[in-house]
Amino acid sequence: MSAGSRLVANPTFRSLRHRDYRLWATGAVISNTGTWMQRVAQDWLVIKVLTEGSGTAGGITTGLQFGPILLLAPLSGVIADRFPKRRVLMATQATMALLGVALGALVLSGRAELWHVYVFAVLLGCASAIDGPVRQTFVSELVPPEDLPNAVGLNSASFNAARLVGPGLAGLLIAAIGTGPLFLINALTFIAPLTTLHMMRPAVAAARKPRPAKGTGRMIDGVRYVRQRPDLLAIFAVVGIVGTFGLNFQLTSALMVSVHYQRSSWEFGLAGTILAVGSLTGALFAARRERPRFRLVFGAAVAFGVFATLGALMPSYWLYVAVLVPMGLASLTLMTAANATVQISTDPAMRGRVMAMYMALMQGGTVVGGPVVGWVGTEFGAPWSIMVGSIPSILVAVLAGAYLMRRTRVRVRYQLRGTPHLSVVPAAGRDERDVAAA
Repeated sequence: MSAGSRLVANPTFRSLRHRDYRLWATGAVISNTGTWMQRVAQDWLVIKVLTEGSGTAGGITTGLQFGPILLLAPLSGVIADRFPKRRVLMATQATMALLGVALGALVLSGRAELWHVYVFAVLLGCASAIDGPVRQTFVSELVPPEDLPNAVGLNSASFNAARLVGPGLAGLLIAAIGTGPLFLINALTFIAPLTTLHMMRPAVAAARKPRPAKGTGRMIDGVRYVRQRPDLLAIFAVVGIVGTFGLNFQLTSALMVSVHYQRSSWEFGLAGTILAVGSLTGALFAARRERPRFRLVFGAAVAFGVFATLGALMPSYWLYVAVLVPMGLASLTLMTAANATVQISTDPAMRGRVMAMYMALMQGGTVVGGPVVGWVGTEFGAPWSIMVGSIPSILVAVLAGAYLMRRTRVRVRYQLRGTPHLSVVPAAGRDERDVAAA
């Protein structure tokens, strides 16, 4: 058996046996590497080149980039459910490539100012707002339903494998040639997903899937659908708070490394790479799971809050980056479990709109969280930029778990025999099948 055949036979990589998914994964890992390089370059450009260590400016940039996700969520959700996803992705990927070329040229010309970066952040955010829900739901057209959790996990693994390479490489290149060329390199990496998307053969099932009827109330239907689902409401609450205040890694890491520890761009990139070690581990573990559980989402949120708080309190750079490994594992476990749980448990006809709301909460909250986190880091010190997200993450996970237990009438039992673990069991009068997904 060849190495490739053994890889596909491994349950962790079972989605790779599907041709279109293999193409998708190949293009994604190349493009994601460039994306991470640009993220590091953008943060370094704002915080160290265009300002004098301003966390507020970094937070505003982050907020502007993710703000369109909130504003365009209704439109992007409908696009994801209504239009051919492959064609939409080709358009959004090409747009982001062009934006990378334009910003790179501006920086290389020596004329870049802070407001220019703000404008490009908004434009990139608009393209990403359309791209995100379509990208998240596109995978359901590449693999059968039973492989969807695995495919979601491998998507996250691809994203974080790129994070292993991108930030470290970006740190070295920034030190050698500056930030401008990195934007151009990112633009070139979009050639890979555009090529693989062109090579795909649209799935017969996807081609035959009926489109929703026209009407202005389609996104409202998605909102009503979520309101009737306490399980989705609980996950959305956790994802919203953690995404808004906790998942600002590039900003908080830039503040911790460059301001708090007074380290170089190379060490900033290294911190991102080390964080990705834990994230990639979490993604691969997620890919092996047959079906994610609600309790995993809440437990991972608590673990993320605990490790993030520890990281903020570390007295040295090397102790800080050591804590990034379990912090990355917990955060990626949370995001992957939440993503897969929402997609699997949602009616396919509603999936695009539900995922648009999910991503608006997870990423769009940065419009508020980014500036707040940056301001807190500037005014009270970089460690507080982390703790302003870590402590609420623990609280919301506990409260959301209690809410879901009350609505579904289940209780938690702790067992000390053998390996200690928590069990979710039905309350009196409840059938075991009603809480199996918990």
